[in-house]
Amino acid sequence: MARRPKGRFIDGIVLLDKPTGVSSNHALQQVKRFYQAAKAGHTGALDPLATGMLPICLGEATKFSQHLLESDKRYLVTAKLGERTDTSDSDGEVVQTRAINFSQEVLDAALNSFRGETMQTPSMFSALKYQGQPLYKYAREGVEVPREARPITVYELKFIALEGNELTLDIRCSKGTYIRTIIDDLGEKLGCGAHVIMLRRTEVADYPTNKMVTIEQLAALVEQEKSSDCAPFSLLDSQLLPMDTAVADLPECHLEEAVAGYVLHGNPVRVNGPTAGTMVRLTCGAERRFIGVGTMNDDGYVAPKRLVVFQEKSAN
Repeated sequence: MARRPKGRFIDGIVLLDKPTGVSSNHALQQVKRFYQAAKAGHTGALDPLATGMLPICLGEATKFSQHLLESDKRYLVTAKLGERTDTSDSDGEVVQTRAINFSQEVLDAALNSFRGETMQTPSMFSALKYQGQPLYKYAREGVEVPREARPITVYELKFIALEGNELTLDIRCSKGTYIRTIIDDLGEKLGCGAHVIMLRRTEVADYPTNKMVTIEQLAALVEQEKSSDCAPFSLLDSQLLPMDTAVADLPECHLEEAVAGYVLHGNPVRVNGPTAGTMVRLTCGAERRFIGVGTMNDDGYVAPKRLVVFQEKSAN
């Protein structure tokens, strides 16, 4: 018999405002402990240096975290000009120092070269894997391994400020874009070198920034629950966003309860849905309950792809 996971069966998404100086996994484990959740996962790691929006999926929401991983992101980044580091950020060692000597025209042209669709070679200090090991492990051992350039899209790149040797930019980009690499490449185009000294993720998909909560705020809610007459976890759970917000941009495919029963058992059903190949958000009943995601087939059927397993929310 399979072991039952320890913790609460609680489903939803926490928009964590990750602090600097901790790994995304460390932040994830803190949130998981606060909620005493049986299962949790994040939706794309932020470097320890970075702060900002880190959606953390609890319970069945983890099934849809890949959709957020593949969504567009927005970052506010400050680069220090004149110094290049081995990690492209301030956590690394300075490997080259050069004078800062470029015109506004050169800066404008350099920034424009990153806008739109380009190819980017990932940093050796990324979490991408080569032969089963993250690249950063090879980098720490001084080993350089081959990396293929990958297509990325920078939808927006806004100049915010240039104060002394610090350049601040606002960047909205596609999945898989490494901001550190953009800054390192920019430094080379400017002929002075550069590295990241501040990085904050301000947007993931369409999630509102005002829904973010900090580790300190969650800890305070835990203490408030202990010292008040409110129900256990009621304050914490009020911070959760519904799990279907992870797939809110998918077209809805609404099913009658009887038809949904077939889908929940893994069977495709015929629907009046979008074109073949489209992924859809499945809902059912008068309350339009979210039950998972599916894919439209050529014959007008929707086939379930990821389904929600509804369980009693309890601790064990």
